[in-house]
Amino acid sequence: MSWMVRDIVDNVPGARHAVVLSADGIPRGATEGLAEKDVRTISAAMSGMQALSKATAHFAGPAAERRWNQTVVEFSEGWAFLIGAGQGAYLAAAADPDVDLQQISFRMHRLVARLGENLTAPPRVSGEYAEEGDGGASAPAGAPPAGFVLPELDKVIAEVPGARHAVLLGSHGLPRGATSGMGQDLADTISAAMTGIQAYSRATAQFVGDPDFEWRQTVIEFAHGWIFLIAAGDGAFLAASAAPDCDIDHFTARLAEAVPALTTGAGTYAEGRGHV
Repeated sequence: MSWMVRDIVDNVPGARHAVVLSADGIPRGATEGLAEKDVRTISAAMSGMQALSKATAHFAGPAAERRWNQTVVEFSEGWAFLIGAGQGAYLAAAADPDVDLQQISFRMHRLVARLGENLTAPPRVSGEYAEEGDGGASAPAGAPPAGFVLPELDKVIAEVPGARHAVLLGSHGLPRGATSGMGQDLADTISAAMTGIQAYSRATAQFVGDPDFEWRQTVIEFAHGWIFLIAAGDGAFLAASAAPDCDIDHFTARLAEAVPALTTGAGTYAEGRGHV
C-alpha cells in the first residue's frame, strides 16, 4: 500500500511522510524515508492517541452522536495529522511548519475516498467505544474542593463564545485546577486521558522529523465540538473544550495568554493531594 500514499507527499509541498495503520496500531503502508521501527512506533502512538481521543468525546460536550473527525498535533518544526480511513483504519501524515493545512487535509481525505475498501482493516480487537449518552458526564460532581476553581480559566470561558471547559494539568498528570463548570470526578477522569494523549502526541515527533521537536498543542475535532491540549510550561499543560462553532484560534490564544497567571498561582488543589 506504500505506493498509494505517495500521493500526499508527491502533490502537497511541505508534506514529509504518510502512514496507513490499523486501529490496533499495525502499520499497513508508509512512504519512503521512514525506518521500519519508526513506522511501528508511529503507528502504535497514533493508535493509542486515537483510542484515548474517543474516550474523551464527552468532554467536548453533550451530543447523541460523538463522531471523531480528525486529530492535529503541532510541533515547533512541523505538523502531524490523523484521520479515519475506513472501518478500523487510519491515515496519518507529517508536514513542514509552513504546509498549506487546507491542501494537505484535502489530499488526505481525497486519498481515503479514492482508495475506499483498500484502506479498510477490521481490528483484531474492536476499537469502538460505547455510546452511553450524556449521563451527566460533562456536569460537575458536587462542590469543587478548596483551591480547585481557577478564576483565570473561568474568565476565558466567559469571554470566548462557545468555550465549554478547561483544566490545568501538572507534570504529574493530576489536575491543578479547572473551571467552575467541572467537578472533581470529571477533572480526574479527563486529566488521566489527556496525560496519555499528550504523551502519545510527543511520541509522534519522530514522524514529523526529530524526536527533540518541541510539542506545542494537540487539537481533536469531533462533530459535536473540539478538544485542545496546549503546553503550559514546566511540564504542565492545559486541556480545554469548545462547541463546533467556537473560534478556535481565539480560544487557544486566550488560553495561552492565561498560562503565566495559572502557572504561578495554581497548585493548592494538587498540593492538598500530596503533589507539588
